[in-house]
Amino acid sequence: MIDLHIHTLYSDGDKTVEEILKMCEEKNIEYISITDHDTCKQYQDDILKNNTIFSGKIIKGSELHAMFQNENIEILAYNINTDTINKWCEKYYSDEILRKQQGILYQRLLNICDKHGLVYYEDRIKRSTKVYEYVENLIYEEIIKHPENYKTLGEFTESFNIFFRKGLSNPESSYFMNYGEFRPQYKEVINIIHDAGGKAFLAHPFEYRFQDSLKFIDDLRKEAKLDGIECYHPSSENDNKKDILVEYARKSGLLISGGSDYHGRIKPDIEIGTGRGNLNITKEIIEAWI
Repeated sequence: MIDLHIHTLYSDGDKTVEEILKMCEEKNIEYISITDHDTCKQYQDDILKNNTIFSGKIIKGSELHAMFQNENIEILAYNINTDTINKWCEKYYSDEILRKQQGILYQRLLNICDKHGLVYYEDRIKRSTKVYEYVENLIYEEIIKHPENYKTLGEFTESFNIFFRKGLSNPESSYFMNYGEFRPQYKEVINIIHDAGGKAFLAHPFEYRFQDSLKFIDDLRKEAKLDGIECYHPSSENDNKKDILVEYARKSGLLISGGSDYHGRIKPDIEIGTGRGNLNITKEIIEAWI
């Protein structure tokens, strides 16, 4: 079993590096990658640098935000020089920059809520304690407490993930947050991954809910070299989506990866190694490039 998509407290997960290593060891996972958002600081953690907990192989990775065609996407970087990535990330994701962004995004989303007439009590919105925390999620937790908002929000009440992907990140939605001013362009992200000696994989294509995911991947590949696709992911477990991605990758000469996208209680239905219960990725899918 492998899991090449895991988050810790170094971004928006809720487990320490030590806790993650113990969980992976208990599940006998053979290969892991701790892919925190927009950082490789997890690999500077003493527990990971002096690992005596996890007996499998650790592939150094990160999940980097990028913009393409005004869409917010994520690129998984593997086998990277972490110092190179960390130095580059300071350009966009230093603690000072992230705190400033949180303030802007917090007020922007409140303005959007006001525009839609949503009910909320600002003094009941939890305050962010981490620079990597999504203030949007904290606001979301408040607005879904009010049943009178449900008719206006519609399907967004199902989960923050749907609210974020189909609303906040969707240029055609009246809830669009316009993250483009904060995020690097796709080509720049691809270039820094390759400069760091790594390989770039498009994370969870069906998570974005594009009308035509394969065409979007085609467009990405015209802009800059994409090495692979995360075909195995909870978002592709149903409706033959995994097979669609695997077939596309193989026909296009792209590498294949996969992971649970584990965050802890932020995504309570996701477990390390198994996703929603049936992910169970075998190492054969990554033997071509590890």
